[in-house]
Amino acid sequence: NLHTYPMNTPQEHTQISAPEWRFVAWITLAVLLVTSLPYAYGYLSAPPDKQFMGLMLDVPDHGQYLSWWRGFQGALLISNKLTSEPNEPLFFNLLWWGLAQVSRLTGLRYAPLFQIFRWVAGASFLWALYRLIAQWLPETGPRRAAFLLTTFTSGLGWVLIVLKYTWLKGNLPLKLALDVYIAEGNSFLCILAFPHFTLALTFIALIFESIYRWWRGGRKRDILAAGLLALLLGWTHTYDLLIIYGVTAAFALAIWLRERCFPWRLFWGELTIVALSCSGAIYSLVLTTLDPLWEQVLAQFANAGVYTPSPLHLLLLFGFPLVGAMVTVVMWIRRRRWDDASLFLTVWFLTGAMLDYVPTDFQIHMLNSWQIPMALLVIGGLYDWARRTALRQWAGLACALLILPTNVYLWSWRFVELARHDYPYYLHRSEVSALRWLDEHAAADAVVLSSLTIGQYIPALSGQTAFLAHWAQTVDFYGKQERVTHFFDAAASDEERRATVHRFGIDYVFYGPVERALGDYDPAHADWLTPVFTAPQVTLYRVAE
Repeated sequence: NLHTYPMNTPQEHTQISAPEWRFVAWITLAVLLVTSLPYAYGYLSAPPDKQFMGLMLDVPDHGQYLSWWRGFQGALLISNKLTSEPNEPLFFNLLWWGLAQVSRLTGLRYAPLFQIFRWVAGASFLWALYRLIAQWLPETGPRRAAFLLTTFTSGLGWVLIVLKYTWLKGNLPLKLALDVYIAEGNSFLCILAFPHFTLALTFIALIFESIYRWWRGGRKRDILAAGLLALLLGWTHTYDLLIIYGVTAAFALAIWLRERCFPWRLFWGELTIVALSCSGAIYSLVLTTLDPLWEQVLAQFANAGVYTPSPLHLLLLFGFPLVGAMVTVVMWIRRRRWDDASLFLTVWFLTGAMLDYVPTDFQIHMLNSWQIPMALLVIGGLYDWARRTALRQWAGLACALLILPTNVYLWSWRFVELARHDYPYYLHRSEVSALRWLDEHAAADAVVLSSLTIGQYIPALSGQTAFLAHWAQTVDFYGKQERVTHFFDAAASDEERRATVHRFGIDYVFYGPVERALGDYDPAHADWLTPVFTAPQVTLYRVAE
């Protein structure tokens, strides 16, 4: 029962015992081991002629991050190598710069570095999550319940899977499929495949813990910690600053209404956070406003066509925790539960709901961290309602049965997809060899034309520029996609192909299984293309001067 918790002495009730930390450690180890199994299967089951690329979800965006990782190994600012247009080295991201320095100093390739990053981000988040939970829940049982609910909740996507293989006869519409695969808001899925989201969750949890401590205790070190953590967040995942600024401002407004007195402490606290952290946001705004190429990149975010699902679809995405959180908020409002703990959680949840629909192409990122107040509200509501131990246990069991199946499916399906040993998770070893040949022999500013499947790996594995690589980072993405398809169409004329090559400064043409599948054109018949690398399934051609 949250309203009976001793909120006047936060330093006492937020203490976490050694048995609790052992519980967190064991759950963390189990989660990291379980999420590592699909990767181990991908590597161990790879056929002799294919190479597992170490990724299992959203390869296009990971290809983008790979290109940054590769570029930052040699420079502080990098150009966009996912598009053929010449552009100045203006881009910086602290996370991928840091990972690049680890690779530069240790010699680690991206695959092992990705797993290390995934483990560090996952462990850091679960540690920070439990610290945050302890701010509001003084009892071990509720803390553990909120921790497990936040870690494993995954909504009602399993219902859609059942429908897919029964009534829908194996065809699940894309709009419904997104209700299963959206990673933002699903902690387990983030730990499985999106460690940059997990790291952002770590920062968000620690920042809100520090802000709440600042409000309760007034220690300057807490607000300074929040500001410095927000600074790191702003230079790694800028979007999430909207969550920090928005929730903190809304909490200050709520305190103002409750106290009938302006909350100067929160005002100066938020001003400190904004002053310390806004540089990353300002940089991103200037980059995408003043530089024409990056302005076009930002404009193409709409190409993904992925936005926050409608409220009805959010019920599928989050399921019972969303319903339980809404019931708890209504119950607390009716009971006028305006203590600090209840107010902060209510404000975080309601502000998060509004931010989920902020009118931007990246609004879906606002779902990241929303599962935390959601789970805390559910547990708070359950412990308000089910006061008898037996009811609490049954409620916890019912909750687990409702939230686990979707993540079990998502985890299991990784094995099914990897068992196909196909693109984009696997490349032929000859394709990898061709990319490494480019790395060793091609000029640093060379442009390579290929299929999108290969193009998304070109900047990371070869260091060269890809003509077609990413739905947002490749300027005029759909136009270039059409040009590539037309290039390998036997019906196209050589004049048209050469016009494309000269217009975009293409230096090499990659020709492998995916390119052959695009059309019947054989570059071997072109006297303006010279083969420079040949393998059983791949030929790499240099464009004649």
